[in-house]
Amino acid sequence: MKKKKRKSIRDNASPAEPERSSARLYLNRELSWLDFNRRVLALAESPSLPLLERVRFLSIFSRNLDQFFEVRVALLRARHEAGLDERSPDGRSTEEQRAAVRLRVLELIRAEQEIFAHQILPALAEAKIHLRSWGDLAKRDRKHLRNVFHERIFPVLTPLAVDRAHPFPYVSSRSFNLAVLVGQPRLGTTGFAGIKVPPLLQRFLPLEGGDGFVPIEQVIAAHLDALFPGMEIESHSPFRVTRDAELELEEDESEDLMVAIESGLHRRNGSSDAVRLEVDESISPRARQLLVDELKLDESDVYARGGPLDLGALDELLELDRPDLKFEPWMPRAHPSLSPTGESTEAPGLFALLRRGDLLVHHPYDSFDASVGAFLAQAADDPQVLTIKHTIYRTSGAENPIGRTLMRAARSGKEVVTLVELKARFDEETNIDWARKLEQAGVHVVYGMVGLKTHGKIALVVRQEDGRIHRYCHVGTGNYNPVTARLYEDVGLFSASPELGADLSELFNELTGYSRNPRFRRILTAPGGLRAALLELVRQEMDQPDGRIVLKCNSLSDPPMIDALYAASRAGVQIDLIVRGICCLRPGVPGLSENIRVRSIVGRYLEHSRILRVGSEARGHRTFIGSADWMPRNLESRVEVMVPVEEPALQERLGEVLALLLADDALAWELGPDGTWTKVERTAGVDAQAALQERAIERSLSG
Repeated sequence: MKKKKRKSIRDNASPAEPERSSARLYLNRELSWLDFNRRVLALAESPSLPLLERVRFLSIFSRNLDQFFEVRVALLRARHEAGLDERSPDGRSTEEQRAAVRLRVLELIRAEQEIFAHQILPALAEAKIHLRSWGDLAKRDRKHLRNVFHERIFPVLTPLAVDRAHPFPYVSSRSFNLAVLVGQPRLGTTGFAGIKVPPLLQRFLPLEGGDGFVPIEQVIAAHLDALFPGMEIESHSPFRVTRDAELELEEDESEDLMVAIESGLHRRNGSSDAVRLEVDESISPRARQLLVDELKLDESDVYARGGPLDLGALDELLELDRPDLKFEPWMPRAHPSLSPTGESTEAPGLFALLRRGDLLVHHPYDSFDASVGAFLAQAADDPQVLTIKHTIYRTSGAENPIGRTLMRAARSGKEVVTLVELKARFDEETNIDWARKLEQAGVHVVYGMVGLKTHGKIALVVRQEDGRIHRYCHVGTGNYNPVTARLYEDVGLFSASPELGADLSELFNELTGYSRNPRFRRILTAPGGLRAALLELVRQEMDQPDGRIVLKCNSLSDPPMIDALYAASRAGVQIDLIVRGICCLRPGVPGLSENIRVRSIVGRYLEHSRILRVGSEARGHRTFIGSADWMPRNLESRVEVMVPVEEPALQERLGEVLALLLADDALAWELGPDGTWTKVERTAGVDAQAALQERAIERSLSG
């Protein structure tokens, strides 16, 4: 029988969606994400965690919320203003979603303020880390900060008046500002001025002798007379603005994608619409109304706080030398197969190792540097290596060792091709910078495909051995970023499989050239046949009396995939979903999803890997890893790669990882049929992340 040819990744047509009508079937995407951020906030209030780690999670919660407004709330606002009222899968109109989001965000802000004021602040004080107010300072501390103000702060501040001669200034997204009303006694008038706190300044200024910190806005407020001499300060209050972060690209009209991205960044940084105004509850009505009017916002876009704005800035405290208040440092272990053996001080060559079989690595438990980094470094330095091909979606900054390795390989005369995804949100500027550096070093840089983001994590090394060409591959779930590889949980497969090597060669040809309709042997790709392949895997389990599906992903919101899981549940398939973030599926609904269970693991490491395991012990399992979440954007508008893990030992290891996550009762949350997330009751005390650290240590000692 002739094998059916899969669609090309350039075939971006979306399949017809099944009819769906009510909130009974789906949870709201935006509210589900806010539920995830509430689980992050729960870590900040957990007394079992080290104090500065709780501060870290409070900061992450705040930064997450910033991005939510910059992207998701901005999208809802744009749809509303454009008159587009397409209902969400759960049946809500755009305006209903905006109202529901506001109510939920207000709840989250109240919880955040409560945790900060009544848990974090007292605990910091007990640990001798004092966050003080200007009004409570002793004279010597005020004198010290007065000197700091005049020497380091005053010279970089620029008060901007707003009147007929001075238009309202552009307030950049996430910047910290003061709104000041100043009176002119001789004229009997009051004017408005804004002061932007430069982001390079510390938010929390240290006192002499390590006796605590004072927020910079309070220090500036105490010295407004220096900024407005001869004027009467009637009121002052901090405020923040959040703006739409979506790039408006004109890819079809630009011959150079980098030019289009840079143009979009310029527009985003200079004229994007405001979507949120954060103010202190004490702000004067006049200043508040002026900000609302000038920023073209509604009152529903204003969020007043009774405590400090921008608790994301608390991450400055993480630089304190207080190891007693942090997690015990974790040093990723070199995979046993990659460790020196016997009297040798050098790790074995990866190419020889991979010729004997595939290798699976699990970060941050297995070292990224000793595996992915070593793979590319050995390729760069090996005279038998002819070509290196690689994708970059998100990477680290100026000291990125992966980028420097690729540059070294190009300078040595190797053919190096790197696909840099310039449209990776919030990393556009970093990726543009690296694209230029790589090009200058002789790397052939391509910028992805028009209309699609290249999200797949793949690397291919072509090596000449005994007059023949051999290919070595890496397919992963995480970015080629050595910094986040210590914080994000991900898996990666190394292989010398000729079939996989041929697949990646054809995929790179499609990404960099004009190849069409490649017939892949092992990999599954989006936006070609990935959704269809996943649907078929689910359908196959429905035909089995012992049908079983375990899926681990970041987000699950694709209606066709959710419908397929519902159908599988009704057919008796037992389904466990480990979804870190967004989950729009309702588990445990009689007659719909009673055989589906959903949990979320939120802990020290960000669970980022995507793993799919279907089958049973009796029939055997099929296991896949890849870059795609089960979301419309991943299956329709991104280039994604999914690969089967076929060696039994590697399948078994992934099965053990999934089993640990399903047994976890320390970090796990469960989703109920009503959409409510509940912390799993601790009974056995299984912490999956701690257990995986212990297993990594055991493997390194026994290897």
